Amino acid sequence: MESRYVRQQMLPSFGVEAQEKLSEAKVLLVGVGGLGSPIALYLAAAGVGRLGLVDADIVSESNLQRQVLYAESEVGCLKVECAQRRLSALNSQIRMDVYPSRFTEENAVSLLSRYDIIVDGCDNYETRYLMDEVSCCLGKPYIYGSVGEFRGQVSVFNYKGGARYSDLFPKEGVSDNKELKGVLGPVPGVVGTLEAIECIKVATGVGDSLTGRLLSIDLFTMEMTEFSI
Repeated sequence: MESRYVRQQMLPSFGVEAQEKLSEAKVLLVGVGGLGSPIALYLAAAGVGRLGLVDADIVSESNLQRQVLYAESEVGCLKVECAQRRLSALNSQIRMDVYPSRFTEENAVSLLSRYDIIVDGCDNYETRYLMDEVSCCLGKPYIYGSVGEFRGQVSVFNYKGGARYSDLFPKEGVSDNKELKGVLGPVPGVVGTLEAIECIKVATGVGDSLTGRLLSIDLFTMEMTEFSI
């Protein structure tokens, strides 16, 4: 399938060299829900070499409004197993590892040590602080994204001497609000797609990454704001 990636390879700023780098990249995706669905789909389609999927959850009916990896027939099934089937059907050339578990202090170092980049598909502070800590200790870039209602944020942490997640959001005084919050279905699609782009840029070295910058998007008003970190 030499023509699979031709539309990327014809880009002067990308080319065959960047495609080869992407095919060698190993990416760990923590969470395959609303954010993780577009991240996984676009990384698989783009030709990332190895993709690890971490999620202990099962598909529920309420997921289907935004978690586009899944079908009605998969309600009640493990997300990572459904995701593996869907992504393998999309691109059989990539290697996939599935971990039907949470990303915890007990397994974080062991998991991330096998990969080059960690990507945020989760929905809670606790996991993000752990990703930040472990990626910093191991020297692995952390692609961050979060969503709520009509809004989202994207950045790149622990990359080329740049800021950490905990620099932007100090842990002191922060606690997870367990109250269920709404989100418009396409919002994680937009933010997750931006995370996939940042991951591809970091993996290949093309373009300017969001390291040292936070991109904030309000899709209700279509306003985008960039902050220096």
